[in-house]
Amino acid sequence: MAEAPSPRRRDAAASRDRLLAAASELFADRGYDQATARDIGERADVDPTMIARYFGGKAQLFIAVLRAQEAPDQPLDLLAPDRLTSLIERTGARGPGPVLQAALTPYDNPEAQRAALAELDHRVLAPLRASLAAAGDDQPDLRADVLAAAVIGVILGRHAGTFDHLSTASTEQLVTVLQDLLGVRSPGQKPSSSSTS
Repeated sequence: MAEAPSPRRRDAAASRDRLLAAASELFADRGYDQATARDIGERADVDPTMIARYFGGKAQLFIAVLRAQEAPDQPLDLLAPDRLTSLIERTGARGPGPVLQAALTPYDNPEAQRAALAELDHRVLAPLRASLAAAGDDQPDLRADVLAAAVIGVILGRHAGTFDHLSTASTEQLVTVLQDLLGVRSPGQKPSSSSTS
């Protein structure tokens, strides 16, 4: 018969989980550089010095957040039929996460920046490059970078509310226009007349 975890161990696990959740929210809201250990500790209701104990430091906590975020085991091609919809809906509900933010503004901490860019490559760029190469594209690396930058720019612009029509468009409208602009359509889908005006 297994022993029940001691209260102290259970509290440690709960504290670690609260720090991870608070850091995830703050990194998404403010980015890595603006989210302080003190703010993370306050939001988690945990002494901020516990970040070093449980994670090794703020950069390692950031890496733990990246790894804990929802990411499929097999990253999907950004241009796959449901991928744009999922990405737009997720960022619309929670805002762009630390991986997308790192694509726009590099973090001051090189370790955090490397971790975010590695996740961006794993989740977005590598599957896109593979798909483009399999389709016979002669510049899959460059085309993947340009396509990803375009999609990330649209997502960040929509989230910021910078463009009136972009922020008020439905997800379906936005996906259709993006697919038209990127030259990708679901089987049987016709070009959108709104994207040509």
